[in-house]
Amino acid sequence: MNPAARRRVFLIVLDSVGIAPAPDAAEYGDEGAATLPHTADAVGGLNLPTLQAMGLGNIPELIAGGLPIRGVPPASRPTASYGALCEQSEGKDTITGHWELAGILMRPGFTLFPPGPPSFPEDLVREFERRTGRPTIGNKAASGTEIIQELGEQHMREGAWIIYTSADSVFQIAAHTDIIPLEELYRACEIARELCNPYRVGRVIARPFTGKPGSFVRTEDRRDYAFQPDEPTVLEELTSRNIPVYAVGKIEDIFAHRGITESLHTGNNRDSQDAVLQLAGRVSTGLVFANFIDFDMLYGHRRNPRGYARALEECDPFFARLLPQLQSGDLLMVTADHGNDPTYKGTDHTREIVPLLAYRPDRPAQVLGVRRGFYDVGQTVASWLGIPPLRRGRNLFQN
Repeated sequence: MNPAARRRVFLIVLDSVGIAPAPDAAEYGDEGAATLPHTADAVGGLNLPTLQAMGLGNIPELIAGGLPIRGVPPASRPTASYGALCEQSEGKDTITGHWELAGILMRPGFTLFPPGPPSFPEDLVREFERRTGRPTIGNKAASGTEIIQELGEQHMREGAWIIYTSADSVFQIAAHTDIIPLEELYRACEIARELCNPYRVGRVIARPFTGKPGSFVRTEDRRDYAFQPDEPTVLEELTSRNIPVYAVGKIEDIFAHRGITESLHTGNNRDSQDAVLQLAGRVSTGLVFANFIDFDMLYGHRRNPRGYARALEECDPFFARLLPQLQSGDLLMVTADHGNDPTYKGTDHTREIVPLLAYRPDRPAQVLGVRRGFYDVGQTVASWLGIPPLRRGRNLFQN
């Protein structure tokens, strides 16, 4: 029997948990951004005993100019291999980061829209209005929480879609659930996805909200409609060989439902963590790929370092529960897809180097260094599960 046939990989993406400015951060307007160290400084230190023991605090010393993570000192004998990843694709968004982790290089990157108003091309907006049967308002770059406060009451009066973009390649559609049913919103996103394909837009995002004027809140019924990858990801390479891939959180949306055997769609960290633990107890082989969204969605974009720190500290016990469930032949990798420094200017993602922890229960820890390309993770998945090498990247444990 192939020794990889009973192996498992758990790939956990802590959404937006960057660790240091990328070498090209200034080109993105993100010079000096460092999500983890700045969050820790803002709250007087983080309490992350499990991640600290794995080696999280050892990573900054590998990075030129890396800042220590207050409260998370280097471990004298880390339990996991540790390093960092430097993105090579153009962009700093969720799709680009996750796709590179799965083996894709995005050059050129996705189309970005101007801040506006208007942000979107007139032909695109007019055809969207015609096919959905509703007018639009907004049509500019905005914070998702702020634009529903600004335009939510008008939306409720007129029944118009609120459309907006950001510094990422996104066409976002907000609608109050009492005015436009979820299924109609999702159908509108499918129409927008089709219309946005010629423009190479990374994501169309459904942004349902509820509440009354002055106190609107977004729900957890968000859905992402991703651009289709131009080449197979490691997920598709696995499933084409009957190796199962289990998607947790918004992974199925990020990969346009391609290369996935089973999806556990969740909308918050707690449910995603429970899903991973459940899978750890019942699956015997394959890839478990999870995104933990709260850091980015609830606290990074809203520039809330205390909330961000609290979410990190609430996440640490999850790893304390997961590690004992791992067995010989398992590999756990913990990383991020980009940064979103909650102490930084603006409300957008930040271009950052991201941390990497790789835990093998029966193997000694190694220093992995700063890797050029997120796709070293995808290559490691391929090697660990016994499929042919991907086009890009090096196995983390290759000498």
